[in-house]
Amino acid sequence: MTVYQAYRPGIGRPAARTGRFPSAWKRDRMTWIKPSFLWMMYRCGWGTKEGQETVLAVEITREGFEWALRHACLSHYVPALHPDQAAWKRELARSPARVQWDPERDLHHTPLPYRSLQLGLAGEAAVRYADEWIVGIEDVTPLATEIHALVRAGERERASGLLPEERPYPVADEVLAHLRA
Repeated sequence: MTVYQAYRPGIGRPAARTGRFPSAWKRDRMTWIKPSFLWMMYRCGWGTKEGQETVLAVEITREGFEWALRHACLSHYVPALHPDQAAWKRELARSPARVQWDPERDLHHTPLPYRSLQLGLAGEAAVRYADEWIVGIEDVTPLATEIHALVRAGERERASGLLPEERPYPVADEVLAHLRA
């Protein structure tokens, strides 16, 4: 499956060239992966935000993605899922992955009425991501730039035609049950 990230060129370009993150990539920091191209474009400003100029499409294994989901905690407290805030904070502290459900975005970054998954990886999850789950890394900055130019030119249909294909991700209920209220 494909997830997206954006980095400064010193990290993004070597990662795309070698298929692995370079030593400058910090394994001890939380890294957020986004299965939605348009949400990534919203987050990185089509690759124009400082430190996010290189947009990567990272192909990872389904097993790795689902491992992260199984070991994730929501990034915010939800009374229907957690006995109390203290229990949520304990779960958050020991979880190697975090889930946020944010409004999906359209070509103009307008929020849509459904949610998109953001998956934060730290500790064991970040190490597994970098060392085990990655199948390939592609620099899609030129694609982001081309689509953005079409959006700015008012050519919405052409821009939409260039978007990477994204399909709903089929996942067993037990994988996400602890992440849904």
